[in-house]
Amino acid sequence: MADLHIVRPHALGLRQARKIAFKWAQEAESEFGMTCTYQEGVESDDVVFTRSGVKGTLLVTPVVFELTAQLGFLLGPFHARIEAEIVKNLDDLLQA
Repeated sequence: MADLHIVRPHALGLRQARKIAFKWAQEAESEFGMTCTYQEGVESDDVVFTRSGVKGTLLVTPVVFELTAQLGFLLGPFHARIEAEIVKNLDDLLQA
């Protein structure tokens, strides 16, 4: 099993970060077949995502996005490729 840990600081505040996280969740569902659950909080939000062989969370705060995920045995060998794709998607959304 392989673990992913991606941190992206930002200066958007929670309101704008929520919009980006919601869009990320929509893209994860449509492009990668993930099931995403968005949980809003007072200080931060969590996007919990799953699909066969992958489970994780995206923590959304006023100053950082922090993604943690566990890849199952079959996806472990693709760790670097999966991480690169997630980083690209998140960075693209942050720059938009």
